[in-house]
Amino acid sequence: MKKSSKTWFTLTVFLCLSIFMLSMVSIQQQPEPWEVPAKFKSLKNPVASSTESINTGKLLYKKHCASCHGNTGLGDGVKARQLETFPGDFSKDSYQGQTDGEHFYKTKTGRGEMPAYENKVPDEDIWHIVNYMRTFKK
Repeated sequence: MKKSSKTWFTLTVFLCLSIFMLSMVSIQQQPEPWEVPAKFKSLKNPVASSTESINTGKLLYKKHCASCHGNTGLGDGVKARQLETFPGDFSKDSYQGQTDGEHFYKTKTGRGEMPAYENKVPDEDIWHIVNYMRTFKK
């Protein structure tokens, strides 16, 4: 083979492999806006954000949430790649700007690929998780 033929062959193989690899990567959609009822938006967290609450929330978060949302809430958990929808980045202002009641509601009721925890995790524990997730703020 001539040098230019080898170059074209190499380039073609590289291009084909690149296209194949890109086709193997799932493209996650951004989640649709999540409407939260007004009564939950204004709901206050009855659990004070203390060291004890944050530590409890951390244990619960690691057990129930980290596999999708990641250890630091960046949406990079081991199961995140299998999801059709990006699980969200809890460090961003768009998340941290929501009320505790909104976070409580979303965790309790779930939607789509986000499971509902109302029959799995007691309300008080969800509030501990909310307190812990507040520590992800940049």
